[in-house]
Amino acid sequence: MNHEFRSVPRIICEAGALQELGTVFRGLGAQRVLLVCDPGIVSLGFAGRAQAVLEASGCAVAVFDHVTPDPSSAVVEQAARQAKAFQADGVLGLGGGSSLDAAKLVALLTNSEQPLENLYGTDKARGKRVPLVLMPTTSGTGSEVTWVSVITDPQNKKQAVYSPQLLPDVAILDPLLTLGLPPKVTAATGLDAMVHAIEAYTSRTRKNPISDGLATAALSLLGSNLRKVLADGTDLPARTAMLQGSLMAGMAFVNASVAAIHALAYPLGARFHIPHGHANALVMAPVLRFNLAAAQRQYAELAAHLLPGEHFADEASAAEAFVRAIESLVEDSGLELRLSELKVDEPSLAVMASEVVVGIRRLIDSNPCDMNEQEVEAIYRRIF
Repeated sequence: MNHEFRSVPRIICEAGALQELGTVFRGLGAQRVLLVCDPGIVSLGFAGRAQAVLEASGCAVAVFDHVTPDPSSAVVEQAARQAKAFQADGVLGLGGGSSLDAAKLVALLTNSEQPLENLYGTDKARGKRVPLVLMPTTSGTGSEVTWVSVITDPQNKKQAVYSPQLLPDVAILDPLLTLGLPPKVTAATGLDAMVHAIEAYTSRTRKNPISDGLATAALSLLGSNLRKVLADGTDLPARTAMLQGSLMAGMAFVNASVAAIHALAYPLGARFHIPHGHANALVMAPVLRFNLAAAQRQYAELAAHLLPGEHFADEASAAEAFVRAIESLVEDSGLELRLSELKVDEPSLAVMASEVVVGIRRLIDSNPCDMNEQEVEAIYRRIF
């Protein structure tokens, strides 16, 4: 099977790894670092701790803390202007997927005169970025090991930049930064990571043996630890496993593609500002059930990793058990699971269905089976 696999050159996973930031940036030759994060990272004290470590190592630090969920192009451009004015020669992304996605683009734009809108699509970036380190504080997006950044344009549409320059020099996993995550954020991001693993494994487009191995390992870690961290957010081994599973799922999906769950989630984030992981959780179970006949073999194979030790009469029963297990996880997540609860209005359902089938076709093409506009709308209505 012909395929190409790209990955981050260095990963550090260690409780307390935040203390290594100075050494890491010095090793990359960076002395003026822009820290990209959201206001919550500042209020939690993480930004201040990172800044102190960097400054103690001799780095000058500026903080951009205006990242919003599903960051807009305007926010990214504002951060890039600050980076240039500060003469940043390094960028640290600290936080959830939105902060990491923004930081990747800032690292690229800091060293480029390309307009942001010219980067939308695949391999449009030119030149080198400044040194980039990404440090997640949630276990969900896997953004720290992907070469994709998703932002929202002025028309409230999701735009994706795919470029190898977006891969960081170093991804740092410090599970201590995830211990205080609220249960709903833990659930949404954990389910998001599981979606990445599942959609990578069932992709019709770029699925490959390396991504398959990462996806199944990720699903094992995530599936066996999500309920643990929901029950006890201070369980450090489980938090570490969730971070590792999220990272491996990120490596899998960026090389294999995501599919219809993401396609249906994108308009929910862009139009109604539902956090990405929560949006994926909303549509996860009904899309898996829609795909069941087409993906029976793959779902049966994934059942062995999600439900280890269980025995099934045949492939069909294993696949059904897999989907039911996901349905149970979603139902027990504590998240709001009806679109109407999240202020989504009924007239938007048909509009979003059209956006999915027409505007996000590349993800439908990776789904185990095709979906038309009526079928997408029916899924939205099922969870309305």
